[in-house]
Amino acid sequence: MSGTTANQMSLVYTALSMAVVTLILLWRQRMARITTTGRLPPGPPGWPVVGNLFDLGTMPHQKLANHKHKYGPLIWLRLGSLDTLVVSSVEATMEMFKNHDHSFCNRYINEAMKIRDTYKSTISLGDYGSYWRMLRRLCASELFSRKSINGTAPLRRKCVDKMLEWITNEAKETGSGGGVEVARYVYATCFNVMGSIVFSRDDLVDPDSTVGNDFFNFNAELTELAVKPNSADFFPSLRWLDPQGLKKRIGEKQAQILQIIGSFIEERRCVTKDMDRNIELAHNTKTEKKKTDFLDVLMEFEGNGKDGPTKISDANLTVFILELFMGATETTSTTIEWAMTELLRNPETMKKAKAEISQVIGHDRKLEENDIKDLPYLNAVIKEALRLHPAAPLLAPRIAVTDTELMGYRIPKDTMVLVNIWGMGRDPSVWGADHLLFKPERFLSSNLDYRGQNFEFIPFGAGRRICPGISMTQQMLPLALGSLVQSFEWVLENGITPDTVDLGERMGITLRKAIPLKAVPRLVTPRKGFAVASV
Repeated sequence: MSGTTANQMSLVYTALSMAVVTLILLWRQRMARITTTGRLPPGPPGWPVVGNLFDLGTMPHQKLANHKHKYGPLIWLRLGSLDTLVVSSVEATMEMFKNHDHSFCNRYINEAMKIRDTYKSTISLGDYGSYWRMLRRLCASELFSRKSINGTAPLRRKCVDKMLEWITNEAKETGSGGGVEVARYVYATCFNVMGSIVFSRDDLVDPDSTVGNDFFNFNAELTELAVKPNSADFFPSLRWLDPQGLKKRIGEKQAQILQIIGSFIEERRCVTKDMDRNIELAHNTKTEKKKTDFLDVLMEFEGNGKDGPTKISDANLTVFILELFMGATETTSTTIEWAMTELLRNPETMKKAKAEISQVIGHDRKLEENDIKDLPYLNAVIKEALRLHPAAPLLAPRIAVTDTELMGYRIPKDTMVLVNIWGMGRDPSVWGADHLLFKPERFLSSNLDYRGQNFEFIPFGAGRRICPGISMTQQMLPLALGSLVQSFEWVLENGITPDTVDLGERMGITLRKAIPLKAVPRLVTPRKGFAVASV
């Protein structure tokens, strides 16, 4: 018995000794780094090993906004073994993007996203280099150019009409007192818009499309898994263990989605071969086939082999298409949900938005994308929603690719960098004493836009990694929100008043409402050109 006890105590002493040695080594490594790299920005003191992990809570953007008052525009954190810089002021943001953009041009990649190195085939996460520049140019010229945006306007209008029809049908089924979940319909609509542009299919989300619905559901599940906190990100020694099983689950879900996308590509390839064969038989010659959608563009792409590959491989093609769908759905649906929430909390603002649409468009036709430029108040509503409720409150994390000096502080290589645009959007020194009020009028008297040059307002980022799809977002947001406002009279569900609307937040791949908005659409009398109907 005593021998067993002695063995147990020996194991305990050994474990404690190893823990103490580990802590000492970590402390010495940290102190050596501080000595060799110079003065780091100030920040809250952390605990041994875990650092500041437990200081951030479930809503880190809120905690970090409060830290700015104590520590200033640059805040230094240590999240486990991960050095982290938080940029918290307009001045620091401008300095970073204007003078040091190249030093922070790569993304921080968490462990779960490193599966099969698929991130390297994307615009949002891939390293800055020749392949990334090739994808960016391809999107700029073939997907997000003014010509392409104008050409795909009817596709977006058709998908928005389908959304209005869905909402109308649910309103009929639930009766006059039942609310509909606004974000769910907008998310599905954005998914179908991208399906129309990429695959020439606007039925990906449809009761009759099993494959399309699987694609939609798998995409939503993958999105949720990809942003779950992962202990392996902060403690590299745990990476091999995958303690939460996230890497395994994400890998399985990713494989399911990529298989579906691959089937779309193979189906297109078979159709193309049949078309080419028929044309050749009919004319006894080869005729250049007209590109009909973005999948055709990607499959027929031919590079010069110097600045990127000559062809895009099927593996890279499927990953890139998955990225397009993930990027096109979350931000738009999240922003419109917050905008609708604020309009219902502020009935006078809703009246102004509806009155502007009626005055500019009249009562006999639907809002079209050509009308957007003539609807300044509607655009101001969207900007104000993005100011108070940015979809990515800390932007997509970047990483320092080299040692950099920023505002007199030394930022070591491999530091993760977060930009707290949520906090900057609520900074009274920038937005005034009414910074917490939803007030679209503040944008009517300014030329602020969100294209990355006004650093107090960068909901889509700035610099060379700014969101490439801004031009499409500028069309989709006012089209979808304006159509919802124009087509229905919206009221809150029974028992909820403007003062009691919940504004709780939930962190995911975007900053959504903790409790999804459900509002009651009162159907308008049918008018010429409208898809909605009365009950």
